[in-house]
Amino acid sequence: MREDHLPSCQQVGTMPVRFRIPYHHPEAVNRIAAELGAHLQPELQSGSSLVLLCLGTDRSTGDALGPLVGSQVEAARTSPYHVYGTLAEPVHAANLPDKLKEIRACHHRPFVLAVDASLGNSESVGYINVGTGPLLPGAGVKKNLPPVGDLHITGVVNVGGFLEYLVLQNTRLNLVMRQAQVIAQALLQAIDHPQSLKLIASV
Repeated sequence: MREDHLPSCQQVGTMPVRFRIPYHHPEAVNRIAAELGAHLQPELQSGSSLVLLCLGTDRSTGDALGPLVGSQVEAARTSPYHVYGTLAEPVHAANLPDKLKEIRACHHRPFVLAVDASLGNSESVGYINVGTGPLLPGAGVKKNLPPVGDLHITGVVNVGGFLEYLVLQNTRLNLVMRQAQVIAQALLQAIDHPQSLKLIASV
């Protein structure tokens, strides 16, 4: 597998988690949005640039979570996020260092919210996690990449611990899509753009 096709997915347990909820919980969007808003609203009001860094590749079903989120938030148009990582232009193992340099050079006081897929135990599959501080992209597939993010969101897409590349490539797209929709809606609701929510709900 070429380096630019390598997943960025990480293993659950490699970063602190403040909040977690299954994607199908009826209050998942509202609760994730409230958790995110507590961190993002003050940054927005203080003049920080909100950078949404969505890690992953569209060449692996399980690792497409980040690009799916990035594409949906970018499609909303009215959000204040500067989006890096979409299905059209993914941020992956090969270009992550350059993207981080670009973010530092192009944005005033960037506050980076990182989104990535993760692997965990069977009871955690389907959960969405929110944590403070950086995540470690690539930890789930033994890839050494720089830590990223002031805040992070991860979606547990499958079970880890064995043949991670194969597991990611055989992850159900339906699960990844539904997690991505919840995360995207929560991101937009966190900074309160009702028109964006209507658009994203129809994707």
